[in-house]
Amino acid sequence: MSADLDAEVDRSDFKAVLGRWATGVAVVTTRLPDGRLAGLTVNSFASVSLDPPLVLFSIGRDAGSFEAFGKTGCFAVNLLRQDQAEVSNRFADPDAERFAVDRTEKWITGAPILSDALAALDCDVHARHEGGDHVIIVGHVRKLKVLNDGHPLGYWLGGYRALSSL
Repeated sequence: MSADLDAEVDRSDFKAVLGRWATGVAVVTTRLPDGRLAGLTVNSFASVSLDPPLVLFSIGRDAGSFEAFGKTGCFAVNLLRQDQAEVSNRFADPDAERFAVDRTEKWITGAPILSDALAALDCDVHARHEGGDHVIIVGHVRKLKVLNDGHPLGYWLGGYRALSSL
């Protein structure tokens, strides 16, 4: 066995390497049983399965909305448009009134759909998995829709980026 397998990975090196992976930006929202809304900005969103249709996102244990997502059985993933960096920043700010500005709608689960997003997926929680300092939440997609035309909001090397034309 290689000695490299036992080497400790430096946190700053880990972030520097993973920062080279370009991602999209999404806002994940939920509605708690008492009607309160919660949401956060993520770039840890991915598809898992076509049959059944499953997606995932991960949430840090130190996130302000961590407890809310632990109590709910549903969530919506709102894929942001290139011109929605302000929306991303607001949902990333723990002190912001996250839902004060955006038009929202409810679909099947009741989790808020941001009407101005590029696209959205409405999901029931399918599973939760431990992932170090995060929890991975897998959702079964109940409804999805392209909401608006445009390009996705990208994130790379610690900042928002526009996709180049091919």
